[in-house]
Amino acid sequence: MNTTGLLWRTRPIAAAAMVLAVMVSGGNARAGISDHVSYKRLPNGLQVLVLENHKAPVATLNVFYHVGSRNERFSQTGISHLCEHLMFRGTKKYGPEEFSNIIAEHGGEDNAFTSADYTDYFEIINRDHLQVPLSLEADRMANFAPKGFDSEKAVVMEERRLRTDDSPQEALEEQVQAAAFTAHPYHWPVIGWMHDIQGLTLQDALSYHATYYSPQNALVVAVGDFDGPKVMSQIEELFGPITNGPKPPPVTEVEPPQQGEREVMLHHAANLPAFSEAFHAPNYKDSRDAFALEIAGEILGDGKSSRLYKDLVIDKQMVVDVEVEYDLTSFDPNLFWVAAQVRPGVKAEDVMAEVDHQLAAIANQPLPPAELQKAKNLEEADFVFGQDSIFREAQLLGVYQMLGDYHMVDRYLAGIEQVSAADVQRVVKQYVIKQNRTVGVLVPTGLLPHEAGGGGIGAVHYQPPLDAERTSVRKSELTPVQFLSTGAPR
Repeated sequence: MNTTGLLWRTRPIAAAAMVLAVMVSGGNARAGISDHVSYKRLPNGLQVLVLENHKAPVATLNVFYHVGSRNERFSQTGISHLCEHLMFRGTKKYGPEEFSNIIAEHGGEDNAFTSADYTDYFEIINRDHLQVPLSLEADRMANFAPKGFDSEKAVVMEERRLRTDDSPQEALEEQVQAAAFTAHPYHWPVIGWMHDIQGLTLQDALSYHATYYSPQNALVVAVGDFDGPKVMSQIEELFGPITNGPKPPPVTEVEPPQQGEREVMLHHAANLPAFSEAFHAPNYKDSRDAFALEIAGEILGDGKSSRLYKDLVIDKQMVVDVEVEYDLTSFDPNLFWVAAQVRPGVKAEDVMAEVDHQLAAIANQPLPPAELQKAKNLEEADFVFGQDSIFREAQLLGVYQMLGDYHMVDRYLAGIEQVSAADVQRVVKQYVIKQNRTVGVLVPTGLLPHEAGGGGIGAVHYQPPLDAERTSVRKSELTPVQFLSTGAPR
């Protein structure tokens, strides 16, 4: 399901519906985010998007690199995430962690995350100091020279232990994803397999950076309370002289159609059983089906009035919680997820049978008009209210430009509004079915030795050494799409 509006879920639905009624009724005459964006492609191939937003005296800068775990290969999985860490470990001009210290000295915040499809470095800062992150980002694009490679690799390995190996549900999702994808590089986790991380070298990282961290493979997005032409000129001045490395190879692998249900059984230290179901699904390129799956996910699993939550958590009290996830903006077709943690004494197979019952109800029974409209209101409210944040505006523009055209951001509301009840039934019958499913069941083997964090399947974020660790934020908490969705849980 689309995760565009997680931060705005507390907005009253009635108010959201009222605002949306006005916006949607305006049709094509309604002004969109992209209407006032300035776009430029520099001679070295760098793409730039600049948008003035004068709501508050702040600015956000995002530097997207068109590289994620999908660009990796066997024996080097996890190198995209490791390079993200190393980008904070110094350049020819600055020492380790000096980047973040300078940003903080100017009252700003910075972080980064790696997803399957791309890597994003971002800063939020006072409008008068935007030149600072612009200069720093240009420097680490051109002058990558990390220090302390072995210690940073050790941090990444520990992150994998904490976030995946010691997290039962994340470990289960990792195994389900690996079983669901047999040919496409979505097969491996963003953080990489432990054996591959252990084998990565500094030269591997330098070569990877030279290939993927060049202007021809990057997108700079600036949104904020500034003079747009001036900021565009600053970006041209700082990034324009940077030269390119070798042209990144394209991702050509295509996942073949799944011909039958696949099963994964994971025995793992855990407090409660759990299960995850993953169904192959189209992405934004099949827009009609993608928007219908967005609505199907909303109806099934978003909020306490959704069908699965009401049935499994409230009425039957079979599970602790239930999640439905779908990422229409993944670069290649991905998965539609249903996952839950089972209550003590309840069998996972009984819960999955109940999920099948709810899916059959959507596929075979007419969808009440009021329920369909409510789902649309929720999706559209998430999208509209998310634009209160300049960070989310930058994310929206960046993700859609990497998908091909930032103007697509303004087609989202119309796409959701055009979904019919028949569309929802059709996509559930076509995609959310057993022969297209990979199901994983977590069998607890004992109590967890300690609580563990999550995040192995979705975005993996930069973390400095553990003695100076900052708070890591899940992708779903930052991005508008998925960040319009990138597959992270709500």
